[in-house]
Amino acid sequence: MIYVTRDLLTVLRERAANEDPEEVNVRLSATAAGEFETDLGLDPETPVVTHFTLPSVGGSVSSVFGVDLGTPAGEGGARFLSHPDGFLGVSRTDDLAGVVIVAVPPYDDDSVAAFDRSGDGVELGVVDAAPPDESVPE
Repeated sequence: MIYVTRDLLTVLRERAANEDPEEVNVRLSATAAGEFETDLGLDPETPVVTHFTLPSVGGSVSSVFGVDLGTPAGEGGARFLSHPDGFLGVSRTDDLAGVVIVAVPPYDDDSVAAFDRSGDGVELGVVDAAPPDESVPE
């Protein structure tokens, strides 16, 4: 199972709808459940997807065979993709990650699913909690 915050999933679905018919492709990052101020009822080490990173400029140089070479090993283990064509799955042309969350039109709660890198479905758990506050170091 992959967990994602409801607020992040809402932002991602809205972005997909706004950019349709273009595809959205963003790297996702997670926060350990134990770092939330609210008890999520999950093991403290369980990753919860909380943030996204915009793609870098020159993606064709940094991405080879669906692997983002600019992502350090062990990071960026999830990705959000939109498929405006309505295919709710993982295709050979998608940038892959350990888990891929895919949204299709009409980009509502019922048009989102999660998959592993081989395209097998993964249960998607939506968490109603905000990630911990962060600040930029001075």
